[in-house]
Amino acid sequence: MSTPSTIKEALSQASSTLIDSDSSVLDCEVLLAHTLKKSRSYFRAWPDKTLSADELRVFKQLVKQRQQGQPIAYLTGEREFWSRSFIVSPSVLIPRPDTEVLIDIAQQKFSAEQSFSVLDLGTGSGIIAITLALEFKHAVITAIDASSDALSIAKKNAQLLGASNIDFILSDWFEQLADKKFDLIVSNPPYICPTDPHLSDGDVRFEPSSALVSEQEGLEDIEQIISGAQHFLKPNGIILFEHGFQQGKQVENLLRSSGFKPTENFRDIQGHIRATLGRLHKQQG
Repeated sequence: MSTPSTIKEALSQASSTLIDSDSSVLDCEVLLAHTLKKSRSYFRAWPDKTLSADELRVFKQLVKQRQQGQPIAYLTGEREFWSRSFIVSPSVLIPRPDTEVLIDIAQQKFSAEQSFSVLDLGTGSGIIAITLALEFKHAVITAIDASSDALSIAKKNAQLLGASNIDFILSDWFEQLADKKFDLIVSNPPYICPTDPHLSDGDVRFEPSSALVSEQEGLEDIEQIISGAQHFLKPNGIILFEHGFQQGKQVENLLRSSGFKPTENFRDIQGHIRATLGRLHKQQG
């Protein structure tokens, strides 16, 4: 990439080098906005502004990393979820719009002023736990992850976004939870089969495999969570999963065979079945 001198020239030349991206112009605008700490609208107002040597150097380095396939979210260190900006790093999954269906479902099942307890299993960057904490001010939320690096990111996000009603715990699923019981258990667990060819495509190449891949055709972690959840849910408590768009029926069957009835499926923004809910009916007394 030859040395440009203005915003317009820098964007034009950089985008022409991202031939493997289907959003090269947007990618470059996001990276330059991150470099300059400006909004993308700034470029339209000041296309002829001259970039400093340092600004150009940083921008070029980011573009080079993007050429190598590095995800935009990891290069900028942030990604939006539910209209809020979250810190991300290679220690956590990159938030995706499909996961917002879990928040939609929670809003269908609980009222904004309701007091209830939530367990977020495998919290990662904290997007689910923190969003629920901010949308449900009276909820008491426990968020766990087996990765201390992920929990560090989640705690930073909670602090930055002002979510104080969350208890973060380092735990492999239920191991460190003692005898706590919850009204809602929610999880976006690993659910990709280890032989899935998509693992070698796009952003997932750079994301932590421990948060993506599960044995038994992607269902091992979901089965483990369902098995343990019965001991940590209150009577009539709800368990809610995100899963692969072809796993809905299998997850539903696993829930039903473990006593979760009724079950419900929910579709993501693309119309795929992306989440399944089960309610645990226990007899009182």
